[in-house]
Amino acid sequence: DELGFVPLSKTGAELLFELISQRYERGATLITSNLPFDEWTETLGSERLTGALLDRITHHVSILEMNGDSYRLAQSRARKAG
Repeated sequence: DELGFVPLSKTGAELLFELISQRYERGATLITSNLPFDEWTETLGSERLTGALLDRITHHVSILEMNGDSYRLAQSRARKAG
């Protein structure tokens, strides 16, 4: 869930694209993020790179949207309470 937490450098975004490109249609890849796709450009820094990356990621995909309270926050609160 950390993808998108901080913006990637140009090199980091290019390396991520290279990794996804190499994995494309070769095997399963699991990616988690708290960001909706329309905000990925802010993290990757390039509309063109983001479009190409999302094209590969979403071509053969099952998207699971999970909405709920933070598991880590709940654990922290439970430790403090008890």
